[in-house]
Amino acid sequence: MAAAGAARAAGRRSRQLFDIFVAEVPWTVSSKELKEYFSQFGSVQRCQLPFDRDTGFHRRYCWIKFSTPEVVENVLKKDSHILEGSKLAVRQQTRRRHSQRRNPRE
Repeated sequence: MAAAGAARAAGRRSRQLFDIFVAEVPWTVSSKELKEYFSQFGSVQRCQLPFDRDTGFHRRYCWIKFSTPEVVENVLKKDSHILEGSKLAVRQQTRRRHSQRRNPRE
């Protein structure tokens, strides 16, 4: 039972450790294609492309985790990223501690 809780906590932490956020992903692009595209800059560890349960389509944004900070720098140095004719909006993922998040009741 404790092992299951530890695994869930590790999963939550890993979701917070993505390096870049990518928006404006074309509907026709899969996570495999995103991994292939960004692997030209270096090793891609993980790509998370969330799907909408109601529509079955992805939400047109994703998070990507790279193996080293140098790869992230290489991605961010490139002026524009174009995939299937659409310009991707790429920015570095900002890590905010729980205490820094704004209270939605304010």
